[in-house]
Amino acid sequence: MRKPLVTVILPAKDAGEYIGTTLETLTRQFDDPVSLKLVAIDDGSRDDTGALMRQYADRFPHSAVLRNPVARGLASARNQGLAHVEGDAFCFLDGDDWMQPGRLEVLRSHLQELRCDFLRTDHVTVTGMQRTLVRAPYPWRDRVVPPRAAILPENEPTMVDYPYAWAGIFHRKVIDAGLAEFPEGLFTAEDRPWIWNLHLRAQSFAVVDAPALLYRRGVSTSLTQVRDRRQLDFVRAMNEVIATVQRDPEGERFMPKAVWTALALSSHHLVRARQMRRGLRGEMKTGIRDLLRTLPADDVAAAVARLDGPRRRVLAGVLRQAGHAA
Repeated sequence: MRKPLVTVILPAKDAGEYIGTTLETLTRQFDDPVSLKLVAIDDGSRDDTGALMRQYADRFPHSAVLRNPVARGLASARNQGLAHVEGDAFCFLDGDDWMQPGRLEVLRSHLQELRCDFLRTDHVTVTGMQRTLVRAPYPWRDRVVPPRAAILPENEPTMVDYPYAWAGIFHRKVIDAGLAEFPEGLFTAEDRPWIWNLHLRAQSFAVVDAPALLYRRGVSTSLTQVRDRRQLDFVRAMNEVIATVQRDPEGERFMPKAVWTALALSSHHLVRARQMRRGLRGEMKTGIRDLLRTLPADDVAAAVARLDGPRRRVLAGVLRQAGHAA
């Protein structure tokens, strides 16, 4: 039996309500099911997620279903899947999202033709009955460039602000170069250090058009909807981003972008922290304060000057505590 053309890494926890749709769309990616390998990771589910994974795995000649008795988090579950990649291409998919037919066949063809490390695509958000196209923030299509060329400018959305692991496809040389793994143990914001590392260290990428990936928003089990201790991982994730940029030979050029991102996301998480219990809220503020202390003063001052009034007011207290002018 020939090797698969694309391996799909699909981790999920308690996604039984949606994962049937996700898995069914994988059966419509290639005419020959041998072309796709399914690597499904049941990350501590308490519903029928694992049973559905095993049921659909039987429909693919190449498949593996892994089970974590206790949830390890999205980052670790994706890393588990990387060890089972076969063929020259792989991608990620979340358990509550789905693909239009033929998406992976188109992406695999583009990857082969353009001969680059990875490809990125637009996606469609789904909120109830409403669907919205979200464009990858890069103006050119089918143009192969060094990924670091898509990091700046710091004051506009760029590809490091589009960290969605499922919005594209990757050549296995990304694994061989040590660029595919996520920071182990992160439960949220795991894609932030991952996307920065990818854009700073990979050799080539392009943005292409393809049948859509549909991203379901507002799912109650999604970490974007919860307000518990796992949200504190945002601070560790951003510390890893700053450290990654500092190690880069062009770190000074990219640091203003990283600082802007850190401030914008810190403001967002401080607002979300208002709905946490008091102890967790205090931990979030302390973590953000300590993060801001590590940032270059000049870059912070420049970024704060560009912040809108509401975000500046949210950050004012922790900026002062961190030794920066608010």
